[in-house]
This record gives sequence, C-alpha cells and structure tokens, in this order.
Amino acid sequence: MSLADAPVGCVPIVWNNADLLDLLPETPGDVVLDEIARIGFAGAQHGRGLPEGEVLRAALAQRGLRFAELYSALPSGPDGLVGRAADLARRDLARLTVAGGEVLVVALDGGGERDRWAGRVADGAPRWPQHAFEELTRLLDELAGAAPDGVTVAFHPHSATWIEAPDEVEALADRLGNTGAGLCLDVGHSLVGGGDPVEAVGRYRELVKHVHVKDVDPAVLALLQAGEMPDFGAAVRERIFTELGNGALDLGGVLSALDRIGYDRWLMVEQDSSWLPPAEAAAVGRRVLGYAMRELGR
Repeated sequence: MSLADAPVGCVPIVWNNADLLDLLPETPGDVVLDEIARIGFAGAQHGRGLPEGEVLRAALAQRGLRFAELYSALPSGPDGLVGRAADLARRDLARLTVAGGEVLVVALDGGGERDRWAGRVADGAPRWPQHAFEELTRLLDELAGAAPDGVTVAFHPHSATWIEAPDEVEALADRLGNTGAGLCLDVGHSLVGGGDPVEAVGRYRELVKHVHVKDVDPAVLALLQAGEMPDFGAAVRERIFTELGNGALDLGGVLSALDRIGYDRWLMVEQDSSWLPPAEAAAVGRRVLGYAMRELGR
C-alpha cells in the first residue's frame, strides 16, 4: 500500500463552521452531503447539521460515502482536562461506532487562556503542566483500547489550545508510543503553531494515523503571529485557512513525506472558512490535492 491508495475525504466545516455560527447561513445537511459526493470525495467528517447514528449511516451509504471521522473537542483549562471531558470522549466514540465511523479525532476545545496566543506560543503563552499531558495520554489509551476493530483514535494538535506548538506536540507524542492512539496531523494548524509539517511527518512516522490537509494564507498568518489580531477566531474570519494550493503549505513536500513512510490512510481536505462559495472552495481543494497526488506518482 502507498499514498496512492489513501482515500480522500472532506471536512464539512467550510459549509457550516462549528465555532463561528454566523459566518454563513446554515446549509442543510443533505445538501452538504450531496455536494461532498458530487465533488468526488470518498468520505466525510461529521459536521454541524448532519444526522446521527443509523440515519447518518444510511445517508452516507446512499451517496457512496464513508464515515471518515468524528471530531471530539474536549473541555480543558490551565491544569488539564476539565469537567466531563472523559465522558464526552467516550460518548463520541460511541457516536462514531454506531454510525459505522472509522476515526475518532480527539482535540482540546479552543478559546480560553490560549486563544489570544494562537500562532505565537513561544512569546510567553501559559503552558500545560506535565501531569495534564499524562492525564490526556491515559484517556487516549483508554479510548484506543475500547475502540472496536477498524476504528482509529488520533489526537489533533490545534491552534488556540493547550497543544499547538511543536514542543507541545512532542510532549504528547513522546507519551503515545505505548498506547494504541496516534496523531491526527493537521498540516495547516502545524504551520500556524510554528511547526514544519514535512518535518513532523518524518519525525512521528507510524504515529501519524490521520491527516487534515489545509493551506494557510501567509499574510493573515503574519498578522496573527505579530499579535495584530485579537484571537484565533478573528484570524478564521479573515480566512487564515485558504484554498489548497493558494498559501504557504508545501503540499508536494507533505505528500512526498507521507509517501516515504508508507501512509495510506485518510487525507481529509479541510478549510474552516472561505471567501468563495463553500462547494467551490471544497472542489478546489479536491482538485488540487488530486493533481498533486498524480504528480507524485509520476
């Protein structure tokens, strides 16, 4: 198996942003799935407005789509996970499983103390203590152990959360080797956090179990890193994540690095917001990624 065998899926956030509800009028879930299928994706992440359980399973099957992933954002604070974070993660694993899903993507909920530090953690952002990483690792190990055959658990480092910068990703990755969980490498958030996604693929290798493919507008990123935006939400409103092939991402380098490690899992095209109509932006991402994969195979 090789990267040429990797299925390409879509994250529907470009239609219905899960955090900034006022970006666009909500698109009905059936329209979102129709467009994802029409554009030529093999699967979809669960998103705002989509059904649950057997209804979701049937809706996807009707369109020839797979349930690629469910995103589980866990509440957290300066000292680690808070509230019913573990129960929420277990609930989301059950939601994924009952609908025939394949990957549980676990992340920390954004905002809070780290929101205004997005893109510039090294400038003095508050940091998680070591025991918080240990607690999260235990939960990820538990989830991976409870997951049925064919279901993967992967943690997603994310801007404006407690695991964003390269050293924070490293702190968690160092603990994942003895668990059944891995990493969801979001190459766009890697860039925002000051990382090099090509280097990250080579560094983490078999821990990379899921990939979000997204590009970053360098002009908006520069403003965020300079502290000229109030928070990460403002950067999303300014379309920090741009159409694939239109920003700072070394897409060919990322794909070559994934090919070298024999990656053949999901490649999820994602764009949190766009100046283009959502379906048009998603279609650009699908075509640019398809072209880059064909070029890699030559």
